[in-house]
Amino acid sequence: MTSHPLYGPAVEAIRKVTDRVPDVGLVLGSGLGVLADTLTDRVVVPYEDIPGWPKSTVHGHSGRLVFGTLEGKQVVCQQGRAHFYEGYTPQQITFPIRVMHFLGVKTVILTNAAGGINLSYEAGDIMLLNDHINFIGMAGANPLVGPNDETLGERFIGMSTPYDTSLRAAAKQVASDLDIAIHEGTYACLAGPTFESPAEVRMLRIIGADAVGMSTVHEVLVARHMNMRVLAFSAITNKGIDVVDSPMDANHEEVLETGKVIVPKLSAILRGVLARI
Repeated sequence: MTSHPLYGPAVEAIRKVTDRVPDVGLVLGSGLGVLADTLTDRVVVPYEDIPGWPKSTVHGHSGRLVFGTLEGKQVVCQQGRAHFYEGYTPQQITFPIRVMHFLGVKTVILTNAAGGINLSYEAGDIMLLNDHINFIGMAGANPLVGPNDETLGERFIGMSTPYDTSLRAAAKQVASDLDIAIHEGTYACLAGPTFESPAEVRMLRIIGADAVGMSTVHEVLVARHMNMRVLAFSAITNKGIDVVDSPMDANHEEVLETGKVIVPKLSAILRGVLARI
């Protein structure tokens, strides 16, 4: 791939460790990073060794770029990601997606931990994203704000199909073949780091959100800007609390623990999709 003044130094640093050209990039969310451990012939590059790469500060995000093979495909896994609530700009958050592009990645598969808004969702479920509501972007924090780099993509990007139709169909078929229940729905992206209040949960349900989280959408926008194919999954790690004074409350440890339970199912689906790409 052609070098770039902003992303070239990161690509060069990675190339000093490995010359692999990955076909697929995986971005792994809270509690889901262990998926990277299933790769064979692994090469690990710590984030601190990559110029410009945002460091993960959240428990459950290891902070490593892992290259390897999965289902016969060359894959690079982002084991841990940066978030808006950590104080990063949208451009910093999406820096890894830009670098993946220059490493050769054509397809990006993202995972996240999310709260269930749809009343039919339970902790431990998996949702396939077919749309999103970008609250952070609506408020002006969009990674594509600012001068457009025409070498990366067009100024205006349509969002009628942010998540690739054929990849979604493959994921649903794989889940059906494996007898794994999977939802398909709309993901709402909020800034965090606070979990949603009961009134916010009720509002999100009214406007059509099925799940809510604090990541993913920035990366989707940048991937689409560079014409990459995108597939995304939410691991429903908790149910949104919609009643004031509930004895229950959301917490990050619950997110991590439930994420571990979901990993085997999500890993099986991801393997099946990769085998079909």
